[in-house]
Amino acid sequence: MDVLHERCAGLDISKKDVKACVRTPSSKRRGTFTTETTTWGSTTNAVLALREHLLAAEVTLVVIEATSDYWKPFYYVLAEDLNVILVNARQVKNLPGRKTDVSDAAWLAQLGAHGLVRASFVPPQPVRELRDLTRARTRMTRERGQVAQRLEKLLEDTGIKLAAVASDIMGVSGRAMLEALISGEREPQVLAELARRRMRSKIPELTEALTGRFRDHHAFLARLHLDHYDQLTDAIGKLDERIEGAMAPFRGTLDLLDTIPGINRAVAEVIVAETGGDMSRFASARHLASWAGVCPGHHESAGRTKNTKVRPGNPYLKGALGLAAFGASRTKDTYLQARYKRLTARRGPLRALVAVEHSIITAVWHMLTDHVAYHELSGTYFTQRDPERATRRAINQLGYTVTLNPRENAA
Repeated sequence: MDVLHERCAGLDISKKDVKACVRTPSSKRRGTFTTETTTWGSTTNAVLALREHLLAAEVTLVVIEATSDYWKPFYYVLAEDLNVILVNARQVKNLPGRKTDVSDAAWLAQLGAHGLVRASFVPPQPVRELRDLTRARTRMTRERGQVAQRLEKLLEDTGIKLAAVASDIMGVSGRAMLEALISGEREPQVLAELARRRMRSKIPELTEALTGRFRDHHAFLARLHLDHYDQLTDAIGKLDERIEGAMAPFRGTLDLLDTIPGINRAVAEVIVAETGGDMSRFASARHLASWAGVCPGHHESAGRTKNTKVRPGNPYLKGALGLAAFGASRTKDTYLQARYKRLTARRGPLRALVAVEHSIITAVWHMLTDHVAYHELSGTYFTQRDPERATRRAINQLGYTVTLNPRENAA
């Protein structure tokens, strides 16, 4: 096997230290290589010393396995003066058996020397900072939803069924009733009269739902949950402001993505933050879909297809695409809704959503590559593409023998 890098290093990183294996040509016998493995700390000074060690060894490639977040200090420091690639742990699994950190480092160096590893996508610093902001907002938004769910479970413990009448217990009406409960009001009729706007038409149902056993113990816990909810809301607002400023260089990209059905501003910001808005890093739309984790797997053996599950991919990008697909499937008279309905009858709603996600990310790649807006094909695209098939399908659904005659004024 050809050797592409005669001087290569592999780093197996843990929380406290790193095993560095340097693979260099042997001075005793031509065509053979020697390995030297050393242990270094994970502090900044230790990483700087490791960099000097690798520079002295004249390595041309450093391979780092992506282990949690421990790889970041090493990658950021070493990449300033060395050719460093970050590789996915799934692609560099060592053979089972006598597996140690030392052998893993040697294995990484050997794979890198023969060019058998592919570098993972590590965006530049501005995009990494933007990622931190959007990911923090995503986590806090999910946590805020969990707080609302915990509050709902607390109300269930008291026998109050507010969530059965109000779709959002954290809305204006729900918050007013919760604040009154915490303040000591227990009369259901008085609590129901706090309803606002459209909720006032449900006052009889609210009176029945607000009858329960709400005690001081529940008031204490409800106050904690509401305060936590408000803190998260304030933090999300601050993140929105920060993201708005960081997105200034990507205004045009956000405007393009906003033309896709199902994609709102927040989803577009996540797509830009995770991909960097630069499609030149992905060879094709298929590569981007595979990296995002919305491409079905392909596992065939002996002529039989065994596993077609999607790969893990980028969880934040996949989550945003899931929200976009869910919204697009409910947008009337669009190609994406027609695709969802067409597939959900045969493959089920979950597989249909993955297919819509794949269509969305494919459109994103072409739009950002060619700098064009989204072109809507309309909800009748599949019918117009093959009218005869659509006719046969409709007749089969009826279950009758039908004779079709063209209209006299039909073109």
